[in-house]
Amino acid sequence: MKKIHNTAIVSHKAELGDDVEVGPFCIIGDDAVIGTGTRLISSVNIDGVTKIGKSCVMLPGVCIGLGNQDLKYKGEKTEILIGDNTTVREYATINSASSRDYKTTLGSNCLIMAYSHIGHDSVIGNNVVIANNAAIAGHVTIQDFSIIGGIVAIHQFCVIGESSIIGGCSKVVQDVLPFCMADGHPAKLYGVNAIGLKRRGKKPEVISHLKKAVRIVKLTQNLRKIIEKIKTECGDSEEIIRFAKAIETSERGFCR
Repeated sequence: MKKIHNTAIVSHKAELGDDVEVGPFCIIGDDAVIGTGTRLISSVNIDGVTKIGKSCVMLPGVCIGLGNQDLKYKGEKTEILIGDNTTVREYATINSASSRDYKTTLGSNCLIMAYSHIGHDSVIGNNVVIANNAAIAGHVTIQDFSIIGGIVAIHQFCVIGESSIIGGCSKVVQDVLPFCMADGHPAKLYGVNAIGLKRRGKKPEVISHLKKAVRIVKLTQNLRKIIEKIKTECGDSEEIIRFAKAIETSERGFCR
């Protein structure tokens, strides 16, 4: 059964699933869809075409779907999609897409910590952690199992690869390759996220091959030679294939 505090303002057009809890002073707009078991603790503002999955938690001050900060935005209704079991901590903001051609998405089992910002049209995968005060610009892609440190700033259109980790206070202006660690101002490639990969159950030989691939990236300047060496010297695991593909498809270049 839904629990809606008497100080909350909930549009009669909004769709709330079973066992949704809406705490004091929350505001929910016309086009919101909120899944079963999700809790809005207090003073949460949900607007726009925002669809939130099951068993999520939104803490005080969270603002989702209140337009975006793209100067080209014309005010049309655009979407935000949030998966299941995701927690968004105090005063974090998630902006709607800049046009109907895009969607802002946040996956399942994510933790978005206090005061973080996710910009328009960004695509955040599953099992992602974004620490306090991180600033994610528009059109950023953060792939599954990545960890973004506190006070990190990520430039628009960057791709943060799967299972990567970015150290706190970093300035990210190029892609971060999957399975890697990056840190600095601007961010530089520091090595393989071996601990994160072990926690995901990756085999030792896969981690060893990824370490060799990272050494090739650090020591070789020519992109064609990097890709050739990785494909011939680092095995043919799925992780190596994805690592090489990230290099081949990078549009902004990647942290070295």
